[in-house]
Amino acid sequence: MKFTVNREKLQKALQRVGSIIGSRSMFPVLGNVLLQAEDNILTLTTTDLEMRISTTLEATVEVPGVSTAPARKLASLVGCFIGADVVFDVDEKDHIKLRCGTSHFTLHGLAAADFPAAEPFEARREIKIKESEFKKMIASIAYAVSVDDSRKVLTGILLSARDTALTLVATDGKRLAMQEKTPESITGGDGDAIIPLKSAQEMRRLLDGDDLMTIRIGEKQCMFIGKTFEVTTKLIEGNYPNYRQVVPASFSRAIEVPTATFLGKIETVSLVLSDSSSFIILRFEDNRLTLQASSTEVGEGSDMVEVAFDGEPFEVSFNPAFLADPLRNCSTETIRMKLNDPLNPVAIEGDEGFLYVIMPIRKK
Repeated sequence: MKFTVNREKLQKALQRVGSIIGSRSMFPVLGNVLLQAEDNILTLTTTDLEMRISTTLEATVEVPGVSTAPARKLASLVGCFIGADVVFDVDEKDHIKLRCGTSHFTLHGLAAADFPAAEPFEARREIKIKESEFKKMIASIAYAVSVDDSRKVLTGILLSARDTALTLVATDGKRLAMQEKTPESITGGDGDAIIPLKSAQEMRRLLDGDDLMTIRIGEKQCMFIGKTFEVTTKLIEGNYPNYRQVVPASFSRAIEVPTATFLGKIETVSLVLSDSSSFIILRFEDNRLTLQASSTEVGEGSDMVEVAFDGEPFEVSFNPAFLADPLRNCSTETIRMKLNDPLNPVAIEGDEGFLYVIMPIRKK
């Protein structure tokens, strides 16, 4: 196999596929990138057996072929090379000779036959949506995914297609984040899939721009096809909880709060708290939202935000980190807090189609 490829484009391509490369895999070939050169196209592929990432770029292919190269070493060398193009010359023993400018190196690759083949995939439904919109959807809810493996389905993000709506949901049992959008198209009918958090975060990293991407959902796998990549991931098996039952049917109060100001006050008041089990108190009274926090180890503090509120004084307590998370990932200038009483779920609405539900903390 022999081909020539632009160094800068190769460096970007290696960055796209290199993030899932593990340093301690029991299978050495999983530390390699699969190189496939034919028809003046170079395809790079990596896998960790749960996820598979591929990207393509133009190349001048003199001798087509396939091999694998140590991914991290190759990426490091390409990043250090000085020159416009990199020439690959691979022999029958998978020894890879690299030339770029004045640099000459040889890397010991592994046979392509040892690289895991892609599993058969048959799509049941297909969704088309802008890359920027899907990236924003993931960012708006990913923080609410559970880190507790005892309920495996909660360690992923639910992708739900219903009629003309695409909904992403994340919950850890204490709070729930949901983002709904109308994509360009949904074909194949209604259905749900649970995407592993790692795969969703990888998609968030790769997505860029307003090009249309395609999401293909199969029985046990899901494929994401973007302008510069193709990602296939295994799905988490099981039934996701009925998330809509968590949302109260109605609320007795709705208060608009400036997002950035509110977030800043939460972070400031929380500085006097000593551990993650602490809480902050929100008190709504006379067109003011007062935030209070205290701990025996550090001290106490309060701050306030002007809001439109003229009802009976109302007090409710929250985990400050849980309260701040949706605000950090919200692009609207104001959020709407919807409440009933200090013991029942509270909803936060932000961007169009975004809903966050959080349980207050009962003060002892």
